[in-house]
Amino acid sequence: MHQLTKTNFIQYLNCPESLWLLKNKPDNYPKSEFSLFLEKLIKEGYEVETYAKILFANSLDLPENATPEYTKSQLKSNHDFYFQPSFITTKGVFARVDVLEKLEDGSFHIYEIKSSTSIKKDKKHNHLKDACFQKYVLQENGYTVSKASIIHLDKTYIKQGEISPNELLEIDEITDALNNLYSSVVNDINAASNFINKEVINENKCSCKYNTRSNHCDSFTYFNKDIPIYSIYEIGHIRAKKINMLVDNNQLSILDIPVGFDLNDNQQLQVESVRQQQALIDKPAIKKELEKLKFPLHFIDYETYASAIPKIDGLSPHRHLTFQVSIHTLSESGTLTHSEYLAEAMELNDDMLIQIHEFTGFTGTFISWHASFEVSRNNDMIQWLPKHTDYLTYMNEHMFDLETIFKKQYIDYRFHGSSSIKKVQPVIVPNLSYSKLDVQNGTMALDTWGRMVSDSNFKEDILQTRKNLLAYCELDTLAMVEIYKELKQL
Repeated sequence: MHQLTKTNFIQYLNCPESLWLLKNKPDNYPKSEFSLFLEKLIKEGYEVETYAKILFANSLDLPENATPEYTKSQLKSNHDFYFQPSFITTKGVFARVDVLEKLEDGSFHIYEIKSSTSIKKDKKHNHLKDACFQKYVLQENGYTVSKASIIHLDKTYIKQGEISPNELLEIDEITDALNNLYSSVVNDINAASNFINKEVINENKCSCKYNTRSNHCDSFTYFNKDIPIYSIYEIGHIRAKKINMLVDNNQLSILDIPVGFDLNDNQQLQVESVRQQQALIDKPAIKKELEKLKFPLHFIDYETYASAIPKIDGLSPHRHLTFQVSIHTLSESGTLTHSEYLAEAMELNDDMLIQIHEFTGFTGTFISWHASFEVSRNNDMIQWLPKHTDYLTYMNEHMFDLETIFKKQYIDYRFHGSSSIKKVQPVIVPNLSYSKLDVQNGTMALDTWGRMVSDSNFKEDILQTRKNLLAYCELDTLAMVEIYKELKQL
């Protein structure tokens, strides 16, 4: 009999077949790397739990991985609150509750601790269903759960000095919402438990075949070996409803999409690019867009660090701290100059803004990729460092998003439906490459920098680490310069 945990259950809700494969044929389950982002989320979850525990007096912190039998013995003690008690049903459904309160009437109040700033109710992160799962396991063990709450971060909290858990955290009771969902979730739990214990299933298709690409499970390729290159899942922003229509007609390739199928203009261009096996480029429109830009052109990229628990005064949970910037400035004569900054400590970077202000002045156009990110960071810094308001406002008012051209006017089937610079750059300027860099993406950058400036056990060479971080950010802006030059030659 296979055990079903809360994490397993959420995976089942997203793709039953993927969970079956994990439980029954683990050697065939894709061995994806444990991502730095997921590692960061887990670490932050532990940090939030540390602060949440302070809220509860007369509590007992059970040992890590304490057995359900040990939990039952400890619930007879005189404590009001128990941290990490575990329970398992006769069918192998296992739960470890973040905080369990024993009420005067003998019933229990369960608390789920989340590192988010709100109660999530989407398909991938449904906190209500998490709590339903916990309630089910307790009640199957003969305990009555009369209340349920979610503990999450207060998005309005701003760190000023020592963190107070009462100010950092909110406790929202969800008893009524949980009760409304409970019976349907119990049915899903029983279905999940039965499904993972099936001896065989159809391994030629999984439920994700009807989902959009961003909602595919890790084992999508294992189950759906008939998916061709340039598949319908690559169509930009295609809805699940249309995916379902095409899958039901066994039209899995972009080339299978029938003429007249309801797609928007950009999606139709992508389909046509695949059919013609060439880029579809609106040269007059691109020329018109680029002619609007005023020299000098400042190609800018920020790297940021965000954490659930704010690390410095002035920040709120999950707010981005800009710790690095790269700017390549191209003059009208073709001269290219470069400025860069990398913070040495976790702090609001006044020196960074002074440096880039001196480098660019109130001149020209700023160019970024997915400009809303840079604009948002500038708005944050206006709030934190108001003396730079005029400069940051100028930057925002003179910001051009280079990515927009690759959403509407330059459609190439080799981008595979993405306008990310990591997809565009290898096609437009293949001579540049991130593959040889030690830092290859934003998640690696924030993780590396965060450890370098705040981890007393950081063992890597700091000088070399700084060089690696600077090289990555510099390549981001150089890539934009080279893509711009290619566009100008059209």
